[in-house]
Amino acid sequence: MTETKQGKKKKQEMKRTRALSCLITMLLIAAADSTEETVMRLEMSHRDTLFPTSSHRVEDIISEDQKRHSLISQKRKTNGGGAKLPLRSGSDYGAAQYFADVRVGTPAKMFRVVVDTGSELTWVNCRFRGKGRGREKKRRVFRAEESSSFRQVGCLTQTCKVDLMNLFSLSNCPTPSTPCSYDYRYADGSAAQGVFAKETFTVGLTNGRVARLHGLLIGCSSSFNGDSFQGADGVLGLALSDYSFTSKATNLFGGKFSYCLVDHRSHENVSSYLTFGSTNKTTTTRTTPLDLNLIPPFYAVNIIGISLGDDMLDIPMQVWDATSGGGTILDSGTSLTLLAEAAYRPVVSELEGYLVGLKRVKPEGVPIEYCFDVSSGFNESKLPQLMFHFKGGARFEPHRRSYVVDAAHGVKCLGFVSAGAPATNVVGNIMQQNYVWEFDVVASSLSFAPSTCL
Repeated sequence: MTETKQGKKKKQEMKRTRALSCLITMLLIAAADSTEETVMRLEMSHRDTLFPTSSHRVEDIISEDQKRHSLISQKRKTNGGGAKLPLRSGSDYGAAQYFADVRVGTPAKMFRVVVDTGSELTWVNCRFRGKGRGREKKRRVFRAEESSSFRQVGCLTQTCKVDLMNLFSLSNCPTPSTPCSYDYRYADGSAAQGVFAKETFTVGLTNGRVARLHGLLIGCSSSFNGDSFQGADGVLGLALSDYSFTSKATNLFGGKFSYCLVDHRSHENVSSYLTFGSTNKTTTTRTTPLDLNLIPPFYAVNIIGISLGDDMLDIPMQVWDATSGGGTILDSGTSLTLLAEAAYRPVVSELEGYLVGLKRVKPEGVPIEYCFDVSSGFNESKLPQLMFHFKGGARFEPHRRSYVVDAAHGVKCLGFVSAGAPATNVVGNIMQQNYVWEFDVVASSLSFAPSTCL
């Protein structure tokens, strides 16, 4: 469920500008014949003496101070522990996503949200000032006025006008008391509309206690549409950006988060955890660099090739080069694995060679090129091992059921879709299943190991 980006180039240029603004070059020139001590004095001015303070500027200042104090307090309370959220397949709801349970507001209310490493915004089905769809289609609703910790973001604030521009904040601001609104769009055509706010999340800790995370940005969505949200009350945005849930949680819990996706066909009672904090590594754990600046805000990895069995497939290196329009990301919100045409074609063609003699079928509504009837003699053990090769030597060997997937009763399909050319390659959640994935956003590394997730 990777979201579209307006002005991506502009966003990257703004980041570089902010980085450069932190660099101050000072040149001291003293007269060679002077015997007096040379002293440089720099006058310091508070930024609000340069830019007159308004009530909205005060709101920004208080917000920043509260965030900082909240972070200090919460780090003391968590005392180095980790946080964990129950994580399960959405199969029972007819969804191809994975769901986590989050508790939002004061008092805390439980919501079932899509876990999406390709989205920055966390939002829930919400009613605010009489607007919202309420409880329909068995969805739970967050009633903003009933939460004592709900704080709307004003439409005249710096946060709304500048910081949230990349989260599709809208410019309409008829009155100073109007909340900052958004129209958040996803690449698959799904969308969510509502207002931004700051809220409190309550999470369980690995030591059995609970912690309250204050001041997290949340979307109060009064309207949303799209198949991506089937069975869900909202979205947990885990892409890496200043306002994502990941940014707040990793600041508190050691700069790491991990998840293990159970088999996508699992029922609701089979669950694992989305964890913030360190996980226990095993002898089978492999690590590869995670490039957080390559295709922001996504989690980019340096894949350099794909093999089947002992054969490395003939795939042009440009496919893996992000600077040429390629590159690869891991995305928990995308189900199948999308490959640029120059990688997709050799992968599918090679696998087809092992499926000769099986009856080809075309299930209605399934946008996959190669599907077959399993009753015509399919033997999974005869399939070669698919392997993704990372720069530096790490290799990812997905389970066979992760790349030959169930599409209907008695029907399996090759779990790949062509993304065209040039295109970003996306390793979807089915390919990731039954592996532990640990994202270290401080060390910029990705560690992974096979697991039952139980």
